[in-house]
Amino acid sequence: MSAYPTDAEAKRDILDIGKKLYERGFVAANDGNLSVRVGENAVWATPTGVSKGSMTEDMLVKLDLDGRVLEGSAKPSSEVKMHLRIYKEQPQMRGVAHAHPPFSTTFAAAGLPLDEGLIQETVVLVGTVPVAPYAVPGSAALADSVAPFCKDYSALLLEHHGLVTWGKSLQQAYFFLESAEALARVMLYTRQLGADHLLTESQIDSLIALRPGWGVDLHRGGRPKGRPDP
Repeated sequence: MSAYPTDAEAKRDILDIGKKLYERGFVAANDGNLSVRVGENAVWATPTGVSKGSMTEDMLVKLDLDGRVLEGSAKPSSEVKMHLRIYKEQPQMRGVAHAHPPFSTTFAAAGLPLDEGLIQETVVLVGTVPVAPYAVPGSAALADSVAPFCKDYSALLLEHHGLVTWGKSLQQAYFFLESAEALARVMLYTRQLGADHLLTESQIDSLIALRPGWGVDLHRGGRPKGRPDP
């Protein structure tokens, strides 16, 4: 199990990645939320009602895994329940990122998974991205909806909502989010082209074998669709 980051590292990473989400157009208004696990029963998270592009350290909130505030005066995001559930299902995870990147959210709105073997890097990093059934934002049902996917995947579409990813650090979770968004963009464009040129099954096998060397668990992420070998 990876070591816990310090409080200072966690807060630094949340602010840094919050700015990236905002600057890349992966969130609008006060959308999205981030968290970092810093102990067996401690998590730093983003507050509610604040743009991810303009957060300061004093806005962040420290909670235990039952959602009780340990430090900070701001109210945590209502969707922190989803983050806490992911940490409980996957104790080795250290970061969770939730945002509404436009291409991924298009597939989430359509209820369609990201499951095609089209890009080498996304096969290695995220494999496939299934869709969790619809749940009201911030509800216990939303946390329940992600639980069945936590052990086998690193990224998940939330139906009619957005994208959530988790990793061994918040930086890794963010990379998974970027990778899933890249796959969604390419899937949409290739469908517009009328193309159906997937990687072959053996090519996908060789890419999945690279996961440990890229810091990704071999059996997490699933296997995207491929085409038969010639």
